[in-house]
Amino acid sequence: MTETVKRRYNAARRQAQARQNHQRVIDAAARLFADRGYTATALTEVAAEAEVAVQTLYAAFGTKANLLKHAIDVALAGDHLPVPMMERDFAQQMIAEPDPRQELAIYAAHVRQVAERAGGLLLAAWTASASDPAVKELTTELDAQRMRGMTAAASDIAAKATRAGCLADGITQDDIRDALWAFNSPQLYGLLLNDLGWTPDRFQYWLARSWTRLLLDPR
Repeated sequence: MTETVKRRYNAARRQAQARQNHQRVIDAAARLFADRGYTATALTEVAAEAEVAVQTLYAAFGTKANLLKHAIDVALAGDHLPVPMMERDFAQQMIAEPDPRQELAIYAAHVRQVAERAGGLLLAAWTASASDPAVKELTTELDAQRMRGMTAAASDIAAKATRAGCLADGITQDDIRDALWAFNSPQLYGLLLNDLGWTPDRFQYWLARSWTRLLLDPR
């Protein structure tokens, strides 16, 4: 009986250690890829940063591109929890908000938070995609996911603006989707913050104001 309890305890401890190692590797990869670039970062460096054996890294992720995918997924979500994006607080707040202006403000705050967490990592991925087919496949899927998210948000905003009578003249649901898509891009965030020195606060305010003025009737 004692041996059975001991084996169960050891198994639980090993599982907890494996989860901790998994999270450390992802966090280390996110830092190094964003700071040094994806191509310039070796997996041995990620393993050293995470303080795990490189064999542990390969066993958990298999390939460098798969590690990049996991790092981006965590950066976009903000944590390691397996909660779908549409079930997270910001999405539920947007859905529950009846005023399209406030919904755009909520979304601008979310975009700012994601950009702060994941902007550098996403830019590293898009830079590497030009020469790495595996990363290109990943960024193509990320774009597809982002487009699905923009389409759903645009549908919700258009419906609320139509009901409230504040949709700007000539603006369609597709126009809203395209505006959200263009303004919510890692390339634009990098241009404004990295190249022009904007602050995250300024970026968030500009997003909300620009979307509101472009898409909704000022009256």
